[in-house]
Amino acid sequence: MAMYNGAFFDLSLLLLMLAFSQRFFLVDSTTDPADIKVLKDLKNGLNPKSIVPGSCLSSWDFSLDPCDHVFSNHFTCGFRCDRVVSGSFRVTEITLDPAGYSGSLASTTWSLPYLQTLEISDNSFSSSIPDSLSNLTRLRRLSLSRNSLSGPIPDSLSSLSQLQELYLDNNELNGPIPLTLNKLVNLKRLEVQRNNLSGKIPNLGSLRNLYFFDASDNELSGEVPLTLPKSLVEVSVRNNNLQGNLPESLANLGYLQVLDLSHNELSGPVISVLFDHLSLQQLTLSHNNFTSMEVPSNYVNSRLIAIDLSYNELRGLLPVFIGLMPKLSALSLEHNKFTGMIPMAYAMKAAVPAGAGTTASLQRLLLGGNYLFGLIPDALMGLKPGLANVSLVDNCLYMCPEKFFFCQGGDQKSLVDCKNFGSVIP
Repeated sequence: MAMYNGAFFDLSLLLLMLAFSQRFFLVDSTTDPADIKVLKDLKNGLNPKSIVPGSCLSSWDFSLDPCDHVFSNHFTCGFRCDRVVSGSFRVTEITLDPAGYSGSLASTTWSLPYLQTLEISDNSFSSSIPDSLSNLTRLRRLSLSRNSLSGPIPDSLSSLSQLQELYLDNNELNGPIPLTLNKLVNLKRLEVQRNNLSGKIPNLGSLRNLYFFDASDNELSGEVPLTLPKSLVEVSVRNNNLQGNLPESLANLGYLQVLDLSHNELSGPVISVLFDHLSLQQLTLSHNNFTSMEVPSNYVNSRLIAIDLSYNELRGLLPVFIGLMPKLSALSLEHNKFTGMIPMAYAMKAAVPAGAGTTASLQRLLLGGNYLFGLIPDALMGLKPGLANVSLVDNCLYMCPEKFFFCQGGDQKSLVDCKNFGSVIP
């Protein structure tokens, strides 16, 4: 009888522990009801035909608890839950797969106070960016890239004080880049390229943590801002309508490594501070209206690896100092109005084998489409195909037969064109 009572007690204790653990687990895995409502509204606001079988949203079955993945094959992807309040889970991340979802982001109030990441890139969301996204006060990453969003960038985004990454690129947004983005003092990346944005680039000097800024392929106008965040490492504003001269204040960007302002209407000189910049590695200013190049005082310490100044209005002799830059390996000065002879420094730098010595060899030397004359330097004549990408076509060179690979792909200019321009022809 004693053994029976002991066994009965053990069984009762086991059932009690099982019930308690089950109760504890169920409570511990309960999603906050407010978060469930946002997830429901998000799915219900989409075009049902865009929710294809096998996609993340097709697995969202709200007859079950979203954050309970243990006994279900539903809610398999698309979001993340974390226990942030004792007894409940909160949605901390929404990362939708690129399944072609279409619909509006305004279908929900976005009342997700613990959300840190919202990633819906590579889909077909349309309409405007809703002001309700400002409710996501803990958001650190907002990625709406490659959708069909339209309308302006709302000022309400400036209330996302914790935001570190903002991706609005490849949409149909219009209007200016709002000055209110200066309130996002924690922002590190700002990508608004490939939209229909217009107006001037605002003063973003307050974004002291910003290291990446891309506003390419828009309709931005005005001049390059005098004040940019000193923390910037990469700046790209190519293919816009920027005008005027380059500001000397670019020298203040002490961490800058990449500057791309190509395909604009910039003019005046290519300022010397870009050539002796202590961190700049890639300079792309092609397809503008620059007319001259300033000679730097400290080019021997330049870190420039690639320079592209093609398709401008640059005149005069080819600057010798460029051929003396120790790290330069790619140079394009095509389709300008340079005259004179090819500097020996260029030829020698192209002829140096890659990896030989402390000076980098020119792996790319593009000088076509100018008014260069005279003999081709012997160092280039001995260059074998495949060792470097060199082009001297469409100039006024005395002899440049097609048997030399760097003369292939185009003829030299006519004698009349060369003399009319003022080139000295032997």
